[in-house]
Amino acid sequence: MSAGVAERFAALPVKTVDSVGRALRAALAGSGEGAVAEARLILGHVLGLDLTGLIAKGDRPVSDDEIARIAALAERRIAGEPVQRVIGEAWFHGLRFALSEATLVPRPDTETLVEVALSRLEGVAAPVVADLGVGSGAIVVAVLAELPDARAVASDLAEEAIVTARANARANGVGDRVIFVAGSQGSMLAPGAFDAVLSNPPYIETADIDALDAEVRLHDPRLALDGGADGLDAYREIATQAIVALKPGGFLAVEIGWRQGAAVSALFAAVGLQGVSVVPDLAERDRVVVATRPRDTAASK
Repeated sequence: MSAGVAERFAALPVKTVDSVGRALRAALAGSGEGAVAEARLILGHVLGLDLTGLIAKGDRPVSDDEIARIAALAERRIAGEPVQRVIGEAWFHGLRFALSEATLVPRPDTETLVEVALSRLEGVAAPVVADLGVGSGAIVVAVLAELPDARAVASDLAEEAIVTARANARANGVGDRVIFVAGSQGSMLAPGAFDAVLSNPPYIETADIDALDAEVRLHDPRLALDGGADGLDAYREIATQAIVALKPGGFLAVEIGWRQGAAVSALFAAVGLQGVSVVPDLAERDRVVVATRPRDTAASK
């Protein structure tokens, strides 16, 4: 570990949750905004305490072994690794998700897709859902956690992502209601079987990946980022597969890059999906495109 972090902790006359937390916040101050929240995440992860526990047990002694583990994680964060990857987990839609090298860190923006899905599925009895490119499982697990009678199929090209998502489904109490399949997008979906097809696919243009922030470029899996030359490869595949897999009246909802609303909407309309609309996130940027399979026509093949 660097001398700076080591010295901060070594200089503490008494090593308690409060004193170590203050030193950790000071060490992280140069790693970007949110040092207070990041310090709490690292400290809580090592000590097994939530925010309430960190406050209530401020005078709890911190052992030398715990100090070493906290400092090691702080070093990784200071070096530019996202704090969620440092601690190996992230919170999404009120649920905890383990991460792996094959998964993206779930982002708050993606909660827009979950909210769209839940709104559209309201009143649908025992809905059947597909999540394409499941990653950590954040989307499908969040939806199933809110809909106790829902069932799902989830796919991903990365075997490691499937392992991670399956573990997260079990940890969040929905593992018995989702089947995980390794494969490309929706090629394995049964025709006319799904009330909803959801996806947060790779959508970054290949040429733009090297210009992404280092936290993304160096730590997120390229397979989950690279959307091809125009960023739309996955949407083309998903659109043609989803209109076959959806029940009449079922819907497709996908996360998009904030400048892709018109292009993805056109792709969906071109395969015969109807009622195409773009939903903004909390920052008022285009975030989700949603469309419906017509009730009165056969799906395009």
